[in-house]
Amino acid sequence: MPDSIFEPGQLVRHPGRPDWGSGQVQSVVGDRVTVNFEHAGKLLINTSNTTLDIVDGAGN
Repeated sequence: MPDSIFEPGQLVRHPGRPDWGSGQVQSVVGDRVTVNFEHAGKLLINTSNTTLDIVDGAGN
């Protein structure tokens, strides 16, 4: 079973920062998820402290 629900290539959003737009997961190492956001660039998110919402590909 994987350690994380996130995997490279997934689209996510940061619910507290809608201005960042959607982002694509670049890498996952434990609780650290690197995401390339449309309007904020590449950021390292600690998912033990921050919730990311997975974007459903069908509905954006």
